[in-house]
Amino acid sequence: MALQRSVCRLVHSYGLREIHLLCPVSATHFCPSRLMSKSSIKMSDKKLFTPGPLGTSSTVKSAMLRDLGSRDVEFIQLIKTIRSKLVQIAGVSTSTFTAVPMQGSGTFAIESVFQTATPKSGAKVLVFENGAYGKRLGKVCEVMGVDVDVVSFPENDYVDINKVESIVQGDNSYTLVAMVHCETSSGVINPVEDVGKIVKQYLPESDFFVDAMSSFGAIPLDLQSAKVDYLVSSVNKCLEGVPGFSYAIARLSKLRTCKGNSRSISLDLYDQYDNLEKTNQFRFTPPTHTMLAFSQAIREFETEGGVEGRSARYKENCSILKAGMKEMGFREFLNPYHQGYIITSYRFPEDKNFNFNDFYMKLNERDQVIYPGKVLNADCFRIGSIGYLFPDDMRHLLKCIREVCNEMNMALPIKG
Repeated sequence: MALQRSVCRLVHSYGLREIHLLCPVSATHFCPSRLMSKSSIKMSDKKLFTPGPLGTSSTVKSAMLRDLGSRDVEFIQLIKTIRSKLVQIAGVSTSTFTAVPMQGSGTFAIESVFQTATPKSGAKVLVFENGAYGKRLGKVCEVMGVDVDVVSFPENDYVDINKVESIVQGDNSYTLVAMVHCETSSGVINPVEDVGKIVKQYLPESDFFVDAMSSFGAIPLDLQSAKVDYLVSSVNKCLEGVPGFSYAIARLSKLRTCKGNSRSISLDLYDQYDNLEKTNQFRFTPPTHTMLAFSQAIREFETEGGVEGRSARYKENCSILKAGMKEMGFREFLNPYHQGYIITSYRFPEDKNFNFNDFYMKLNERDQVIYPGKVLNADCFRIGSIGYLFPDDMRHLLKCIREVCNEMNMALPIKG
């Protein structure tokens, strides 16, 4: 009875729709399945219209339901395959680039690049930012104690290549230049290729580092044309794996010069690369289950048509979203000339009955999860188009938004 009461409390306190427990044959006095049978409790995934974590397919999640040792021959081959596939997705050759997986979220990969690509003395970093994630690049350098200049641009516009040129033309002391490809605080897609060419024209010895966290795998980017030396992303973004590790795509001629730079053991990208090359193993406990899931995610990515196929679905998702939100009178934060399709920021409606917390919670109750805004100069919320989402999911979200607006006594279409 004590076990039964505990399960009841668990179900009640967490609002679970379904719970699966192993019930030994000998435990005939109590079986959780009997407890649940009358209530028909069922667990379902919420739809995540966020910049991350993102939804994944059931087959990707199912791939995690087995155990592999870190030294298992199959797992070692899995690591090799994943690294090779990531370089292939990046559109570059394994003779000039390598993929280095790092345990942890995308920020871990960002820090590992800064730790490794900046020498302990003489390093000077230039960051171009137009949002919260660009600011994070500068913050990482500040915490590390690396000399950094952060040049800011409006949150609702691109990084201005004319200003970029005037800055790098006037100061040749920078050893690394960094920026974000898709600034998901707003949805702006920055002109990485143009910036990279300018950087290398005036600072040919400097490293060019791109945070492509929410764009890699869905927004085409020519690393060679853009002169990218380091690019980072996470498995739980456009490649639709489950959270657990991130990775850097690194130019070999640059990475191989970085031995001994890192002030951190766990974030030493060079050491991680070197050990993977020598042993095909992680230095520390690898995210085995996450890597199994990611291997399946890559197969599904390839089946969908790679970058072209995935971007087509995300574009359609975004197009449906924007049309439906416009019909209801919601205003986008960005001007129409921005063509990003990863995430869209919307201004708070000027309706006295609108309250974002109520709006968010009412959508959440319908299993539709959106995200608060992350811009400083406007009240916004964000809706993502990426992850395991399809056009019908966007249409259902729009239906739910309309229902919630009606519940909140908001007049549609929204005026102003």
